[in-house]
Amino acid sequence: MKIFLLGGTKDSTNIIEHLKQNYDVFILTTTTTEYGARLAMEAGSDDTIARPLLKDEIIEIIQRENFDILIDATHPFAAHITQTSSSIARELELPYIRFERPITNLENIDTSHIRYAESFDDAGKMIADEFRQGNVLHFAGANTMADIVKYISPERFYPRILKVESSLKKCEELDIPSDHIIPMTGAATLKENIDLIEKYAASVMITKESGEIGGVVEKIEAANKTDIAVIMIKRPEIEMLNKDDIVNDLTELDSKIKSFKK
Repeated sequence: MKIFLLGGTKDSTNIIEHLKQNYDVFILTTTTTEYGARLAMEAGSDDTIARPLLKDEIIEIIQRENFDILIDATHPFAAHITQTSSSIARELELPYIRFERPITNLENIDTSHIRYAESFDDAGKMIADEFRQGNVLHFAGANTMADIVKYISPERFYPRILKVESSLKKCEELDIPSDHIIPMTGAATLKENIDLIEKYAASVMITKESGEIGGVVEKIEAANKTDIAVIMIKRPEIEMLNKDDIVNDLTELDSKIKSFKK
């Protein structure tokens, strides 16, 4: 079985490990960074492509190499690639799975410090209007920084990002001081988040609703313990995505794969 996997997330490396342990499978994983590709190879992916792919490129690779299944395990906020991948699957009549981490269960969590925003632009406006004192911790990736920095001074802005060339270049273009950049190597622990809040005298933290695997609970609890605000960006709705194509865990993934093999 040959699987074309859209990766670059912790979910995708978990999927690679699971598939290699339980199936006779060849996996090609695509990521947008060399770092993501290296993690995919370490997890057991047979091959990787470490750059963004256009729709036509994905179609050409799938057709040329005769892949059997397209799995999209990209980030919940990567709406464009999910729309693209689902349309490719329909166009090629190819079995398709969207692996989507569940929304964080906050039932037993103090949510009093959370403020929700529909977009990063809205978050930037909210900070400019309501959080004029203290610094801003940005735990939401390099691609979303510009929407915040256009409303606040870069001198108040501290992003936690992968220290890769493309992200560092974005920081430079936005005039973010180099000593404000916090290197990221994975989801931070509760203590690490508290240490960052205190070290950088933050009054507000920005994060995505990226699920427990993205460390959302630890961020909220750190904000609760240090009495700062969390601005949480709501997940985008993915248009034209068939709910029957979505799985939320590895057990559901197995069931979906087995349904294709009937």
